[in-house]
Amino acid sequence: MEKLRIDKWLWTARFYKTRTLASEEVVKGRVQVNGQEVKPAREVKAGDTVSVRQGQVTRTVIVKGLSGMRGPATAAQLLYQETAESIKAREQAAEQRKYAPEPAHSIEQGRPTKRGRRELDDAQRGWGDRWSASVDGNKGN
Repeated sequence: MEKLRIDKWLWTARFYKTRTLASEEVVKGRVQVNGQEVKPAREVKAGDTVSVRQGQVTRTVIVKGLSGMRGPATAAQLLYQETAESIKAREQAAEQRKYAPEPAHSIEQGRPTKRGRRELDDAQRGWGDRWSASVDGNKGN
């Protein structure tokens, strides 16, 4: 086997769980072959450079082999070799996320539920006309 479709190769190399998912990611432009965006039918061969963006991480690998069947992870790792720059960039990104996490990721929930909204409204009604949290009721005088 000399050439293989990029979506099938990404699936056999275990970058994506299904071939359909691999194909969708290629269409979205998250996969590049030799620095160019490609279509799912683009064929890759040994020696090609493939950049795959998975979430926040971009991995750059060199195609070492092709396989028509999806096998175990140990066999899939023999199909590519990650570049040194890619490994270094992934490690730096992981360290940066560890020490300076994205604030938006700390939000566990989005909008309040109906019950949560009622609790917020009840808490706000308890303030009355006061604009300050002072106990004596002075309005800053």
